[in-house]
Amino acid sequence: MRVAIIGAGISGLSTAFYLKRNRSDAEVHVFEANEHLGGTMHTVNRDGFLFEEGGNGFLSNKPDMLKLVNESQATDILMRSEDAARRRFIYTDRMHPFPDGPGKFIRSQLLTPAQKLRILGEVFVPPKRDDQDETLQSFGYRRLGKAFTDVFLDAMTAGIYGTTADRVSVQAAFPLVVNLEREYGGLFKGMIKRRKQSAGPGGVLMSFKGGMTTMVDHLQQQVDAQWHTGAPVEAITRDGEGYRVQSAGDALKVDQVIVATPAYAASELLQPLDSELSSQLAALDYSPIAVVGFGWKELDHPLDGFGLLTTANADLPVLGVLWDSSIFPDRAPEGMKSVRVMLGGQRAPHKVDQDPETLIQEALEGVRKGLGIEKAPDTTFVKRWPKGLPGYPVGHIQAVDAIMERASQHRGLHLTGNAYRGIAMNDCVRNGRLTAEAAAMVGRVN
Repeated sequence: MRVAIIGAGISGLSTAFYLKRNRSDAEVHVFEANEHLGGTMHTVNRDGFLFEEGGNGFLSNKPDMLKLVNESQATDILMRSEDAARRRFIYTDRMHPFPDGPGKFIRSQLLTPAQKLRILGEVFVPPKRDDQDETLQSFGYRRLGKAFTDVFLDAMTAGIYGTTADRVSVQAAFPLVVNLEREYGGLFKGMIKRRKQSAGPGGVLMSFKGGMTTMVDHLQQQVDAQWHTGAPVEAITRDGEGYRVQSAGDALKVDQVIVATPAYAASELLQPLDSELSSQLAALDYSPIAVVGFGWKELDHPLDGFGLLTTANADLPVLGVLWDSSIFPDRAPEGMKSVRVMLGGQRAPHKVDQDPETLIQEALEGVRKGLGIEKAPDTTFVKRWPKGLPGYPVGHIQAVDAIMERASQHRGLHLTGNAYRGIAMNDCVRNGRLTAEAAAMVGRVN
């Protein structure tokens, strides 16, 4: 059985790993348009500072990535975030500590006493009686009130999806909170019965020594595959009972194709095979993100915590600031400090089109106003993602169901990646494992 995997981000890499575990006899070809593997999971070294182009880790509250770490024998490169990084902040008119407990919430100045009482009144809000999709903003206004939504949910949505609460589907993006309402009649009732403190993201942030690229390199060494880097695939067409993968003037005939690229790239690849499927993929929403990194050889600011997220109404030109060297100390040389600033998103999509110097100046303004850091950095880093993060708007679940139904009509064609059913690294690994199992099953039937 010969299989082509298109795209070598964490989705494609995990699919390759589990496919070889399920079918050691499979001949696996992995195609990656970039010269390096990993996709957005890529670490850049600038003057000894390690800057992530994409996410900086994964949460331990789900088992999927840790399972991959253990099964690929990568526990020796695993890195736990610092305890100090548990402290998070929200910037409205100034920087406020995130109230991660009842006492801190009562004392927090993020909301007025009346707004806090409205949140407690959530227990009296009747549950939604229908399954109609709704935005996170609509859900939040209905159950927790406008103030809580416009501060906490707005900041969280920008940090995770790079979008706004009025654009993202609560069912697609935050299914846990929907399930709490559906099963228990409310969030607080559900959390009490489940004995959980929060319905949001939890667990400990984990990464790898030397950055995310370390795990990418490790997986490549663990997977017996033929790696085609710097080899963008141009088209996927039918060839008898299998497929023909066209890349850089060469064509490879395979039994199955696993497309693990972003949806917009998958749309172009599959246009010759199925124009309707291509159109469905092209319709999926993305948010633009720019990442600006700063490194200081000497900095008086303690950077004591994880970082800050901003609200849409904050007088700050950034989505958030991650205090990288405080989260994972090896991201900066000893005694030095670094941060990464996120800009753009659906709040200001035009920012990603700006030149690097303009992005640096806006990021410096965010650091100056948000953190009070006036000192110029010794090292800078810029990465722009015109289509950085899948948006998961209202209707996303139905759109993905239709895409998967259409793709299933092509025997041996599989789609995986963060555009469909989960944006986080754990989701990508889980879906990669399931895709590998499905491909192995098709191979056995053949």
